[in-house]
Amino acid sequence: MFYSITGEILHKDENSVAIDCNGVGFLCSTTFNTLRQLGSTGTRATLFTHLNVRDDALTLFGFFDKEELNCFKLLTSVTGVGPKVGIAVLSQLTPSKLALSIATGDVKTITGAPGVGQKIAQRVIMELKDKMKPGIGGLTAEETLAAGIASASGPSAEAVEALVMLGYSRSEASVAVGKADDGLTTEQIIRQVLKSLAKQ
Repeated sequence: MFYSITGEILHKDENSVAIDCNGVGFLCSTTFNTLRQLGSTGTRATLFTHLNVRDDALTLFGFFDKEELNCFKLLTSVTGVGPKVGIAVLSQLTPSKLALSIATGDVKTITGAPGVGQKIAQRVIMELKDKMKPGIGGLTAEETLAAGIASASGPSAEAVEALVMLGYSRSEASVAVGKADDGLTTEQIIRQVLKSLAKQ
């Protein structure tokens, strides 16, 4: 029904923004990532929107770009994942980080979103893995390589597993290992990555 809305920002809080469109104020529920990219009250903004229709309510959701909107639609297509969980996940993760977490099976990163337990995270990964392949979620070349590393075997994959055991998320470990020099043993990759991570 609504593709997008453009107007002056009337109000912003921690999970919504109100946009004045020719005298009509539209309240949009949104993510922290979108709020962070919007200007201050009084500035103009465009949000790409999705209208959620229920028997007892009409809720308008607004997003800074179509990539985040598309991710929201994919998330809410997962069994048991409603708009509230979709907003929580996309407030915690950008679309590219979500795509990388799904591609690498990184349950830990997805459960970092408030209200998202292990079962929901596993269901998101299972149902969206074929829909959010590297590239669809806006992954960089580095992140695409990381997704490949996580699903491969050999020293790089073994290094990822070791880093996960040390407490790093699978996607974080995969990206770090993807930056390591070629031709190293598992132990050498781990040492190089730990030194790199320690500098960050």
